[in-house]
Amino acid sequence: LTAPFARAVDPVPLGGGSGIVINGDTFCTLTTIGHDDKGDLTGFTSAHCGGPGAQVAAEGAEDHGVLGSMVAGNEGLDYAVIQFDPALVRPVAEVNGFRIDGIGPDPVFGEVACKLGRTTGYSCGVTWGPGDKPGTILNQVCGQPGDSGAPVTVDNQLVGMIHGAFSEDLPTCVVKYIPLHTP
Repeated sequence: LTAPFARAVDPVPLGGGSGIVINGDTFCTLTTIGHDDKGDLTGFTSAHCGGPGAQVAAEGAEDHGVLGSMVAGNEGLDYAVIQFDPALVRPVAEVNGFRIDGIGPDPVFGEVACKLGRTTGYSCGVTWGPGDKPGTILNQVCGQPGDSGAPVTVDNQLVGMIHGAFSEDLPTCVVKYIPLHTP
C-alpha cells in the first residue's frame, strides 16, 4: 500500500491593501508586509481589528486557514503587528495596481495621498494637517468599515494607515455626484 500524497499549498500573495479576516469574523485591510530585522515575516493593520493572539486569514483564501497571528500592538496609535507563516504567505509589493515601494515622509498640508481598502477600494484625497491625536495626520480619503489598516501612500511611498473617521456627523463615503465625505 502506498500513502496518499500530501498536496502542497501555494503561498497566498499578500500586500498593502489586501483584505484580511481576523478571528474568522472581522474584516480589515493589511497595511504592509515584509521581513523585520530578525527575518520574520511581519505585517501591520489597525489594533482595533484584534489584539495579540488574534488569528489572521486572507480574505478570499479562507480555505488556506490561519496564515498568522497578531503578536503586538499599540491601542493609542491603533496599530497591530502580525507575524505570518512564511511557508503560507508570499509578500507582494503590489495589490490590484496599488504599489508600495518604500516608506515616505509625513504628508504635508495640501499634498494628495491615496489608499487601497478592502471595502471601498482605491481613493485619494487632500492632506489637511495634524490629527487630533499625536502621531496622526488628517487626510480626506474615502473609507468605511473594513478599510481599517488600509495603507496610505504618496508617490507609492507608505506614509500611514487608515485609522478611522474624524467625525461621525458626515457621511464616510459619498462620491456619486461630489466628493463629500469625512476626513
